[in-house]
Amino acid sequence: MTDTTPLLSARSTIGAWLAHPVGSQIVAGIAGQAGIDDSALGLMRNIPLERLLSAGGEPPAGLVESLESKVNGGEVPEPDAVTGLGWTEVITTGRFTGKTVIVTGAASGIGRAVASRVAREGGRVIAVDLFQDRLDAFASSLPDADITAVAADITNSGDIARIIDSAHGRADALANVAGIIDDFSPIHEVSDIVLERVFNVNVFGVIRLTRAVIPLMIEARRGSIVNIASEAALRGSSAGLAYTASKTAVLGITRSTAYMYEKFGIRVNSVAPGGTLTGMRPGATSQFGQARLNEHIADAPLALPEALAASIAFLLSDDGVNVSGALLASDGGESVF
Repeated sequence: MTDTTPLLSARSTIGAWLAHPVGSQIVAGIAGQAGIDDSALGLMRNIPLERLLSAGGEPPAGLVESLESKVNGGEVPEPDAVTGLGWTEVITTGRFTGKTVIVTGAASGIGRAVASRVAREGGRVIAVDLFQDRLDAFASSLPDADITAVAADITNSGDIARIIDSAHGRADALANVAGIIDDFSPIHEVSDIVLERVFNVNVFGVIRLTRAVIPLMIEARRGSIVNIASEAALRGSSAGLAYTASKTAVLGITRSTAYMYEKFGIRVNSVAPGGTLTGMRPGATSQFGQARLNEHIADAPLALPEALAASIAFLLSDDGVNVSGALLASDGGESVF
C-alpha cells in the first residue's frame, strides 16, 4: 500500500469504496451479483459497506475479512487508521429514563431503530408490530433494556386496547412509525382495495392509536407524539395516489392534534423521511405510475434508519420542548432537489 492510498474497512462508506482503485472493483462485483445498478449504488454512497453485505442476512463467514484484506493489499487496518467512515450514532445516556414510549413498526426499519434508541437511552419501550418473532428477536438483541413486545395490528380496536394495557397507565411519548407503501397507481388506476389498505394503516391506524393514548397524556398533562409522514407529503413525485394522500393526511392529523392539546403540555410533530435503507418496497406496481415516478429521481443519498431515529428521538424527548406542530424533513436535502 502507498502512503496516499486510504485504508478501508466494512465500516467505511460505499462512497469511500467506490473512490478507491481496488474498492470500486469489489463493490461493482457485489452490486452486479445483487442486481444493483450504478444509479442505485450512487444513492447508497453514505451507507457503510457492511450494511449492504448484510442486507440479505448475515454475510458468509470470512467474507468481510476477505474483502478488507483484498482492498488493503493484505494489510489489516487498525480501527483508528480506517478512512471513509460515515455518520456514527451517539447515544444520549438517560434521556428517556423514567419514560414509557410506545413505538409502532418496531420490528424493522425506522421503527426498530427508534425503539432501540429509546431503549438504549433508558426508556421503557412498548414495541409494537405485527410479527411476534421479529419483536422477540429485537428484544433479545438488547437484553438489558426494558422492552415490552406487543404483537398487534393498529387497525384492530382489540389490539389497540392491548397496547394501552401494556403501557400500565403511562405513555410519555408515542412514535407512530408503522406504515405501508402503495403500488404507485395514479388516480385513474387506483383500486378501492389499495385505497382502503393504505388508509387503514397510514391514517386510521394512526388516528385510532393516538386517540387511545391521548387520555393518558391529558391526565399527565404532558406528552410527545411523532407521526411519520414522508417525502410524499411534500411533493407528488414520490409515490402513488394512495400513499401520497395518506401521508398528506398525517400532516393534518399532526397539526390538528398539536393545536387541540397544546394547553395540556402535549407536543405533536411529524418527520418526513427521504430515501431510507429499510427494505420497504412495493410488490407489483402500476406501469404508468412507475414510469412517471422514474422521471423524477432525486440524487439525495439513502439514509440509515438510525439517522431517522436520531431526528425522531429528538422530537420525542424533552430536547424538543419548544417544537410542536412542525414538519421536520429528515431527508438529506431531498426535498430541495
